[in-house]
Amino acid sequence: MTTTTSGRPTRIAAALIASAAAVTLAACGSSSSSSSANPLAPKTSAAAGSIVIGSNDFTESTLLADIYGVTLKAQGVKVTYKYNIGSREVTYGLLRNGDIQLMPEYNGALLAYLDKAATPTSVSDTDNQLTAKLAPGLELLDPSPAQDKDSLTVNAQTAAKYHLTSASTIADLAPFAGDLTIGAAPEFQTRQEGLIGLSAEYGLKFKGFKALDAGGPLTEGALKANNIQVGDIFTTDTTVTADKWVVLQDPKNLFGFQNVVPVGQKSVLTPAVVSALNAVSAKLDTATLLQLDSQVSAKGADPLPVATAWLQSVGLPS
Repeated sequence: MTTTTSGRPTRIAAALIASAAAVTLAACGSSSSSSSANPLAPKTSAAAGSIVIGSNDFTESTLLADIYGVTLKAQGVKVTYKYNIGSREVTYGLLRNGDIQLMPEYNGALLAYLDKAATPTSVSDTDNQLTAKLAPGLELLDPSPAQDKDSLTVNAQTAAKYHLTSASTIADLAPFAGDLTIGAAPEFQTRQEGLIGLSAEYGLKFKGFKALDAGGPLTEGALKANNIQVGDIFTTDTTVTADKWVVLQDPKNLFGFQNVVPVGQKSVLTPAVVSALNAVSAKLDTATLLQLDSQVSAKGADPLPVATAWLQSVGLPS
């Protein structure tokens, strides 16, 4: 995608990103980070057996960075963090230059950033195309089953009225779409991964469209109030479970592939590091990521102990 998730402004951070954008770079450190507060500081080589992990400026990225960091520390790697650096435009450059050595990424979003014309047809195709586009010195590890991607989501009232469940597909909405209003970011109207694709691929013609935001508080609020009945909501949005919304299945993969995946500098990706990170990816699915996001965003838990507890619960080093 790039879909509206290309910069990953997830619902738990969407309201903060716009106001924080001007100061993000100056505030990229955190209380648990031992790195420089300025992510654009001159590059320093990582010591042998050490890795600097970065994160974008939203909570899920920080949580994933902690998951990677905890498991690597358990392998004896010295880990430091640069949290909340900013958008992909900043973090990819730092990763490419070696100022950070490891990043939690989303394969489809990173591919779309590197190649706007890419149209992958599967997870493996996404990874193959992405590998070909990565800067020299970078390596893509195994993707996890977990995805944080756009979805067509209906509120509880609409699901009950039309008998829609988590097994229902976007196509199941077609007979009723003419009675429904959909809400999303303004660009959703003109994107293939939006109204154009929903019409061409699934035959959906909605009664109306409301220009709101990219899966953020405006779209969530309108869906809660039933001002819209369908919204472009991210799959790890904790509001989905809290409000009993229904995410419709996308069998034609209109919204692409957005698997969580580590990307790192080859120079620090020893066989032990690769094995440890791939083991994490194998255990992480979308339902788990949603549950972990809920602990951090909805309940206010610190991401680091949440990451540690999850790793312990699935028998991974922590």
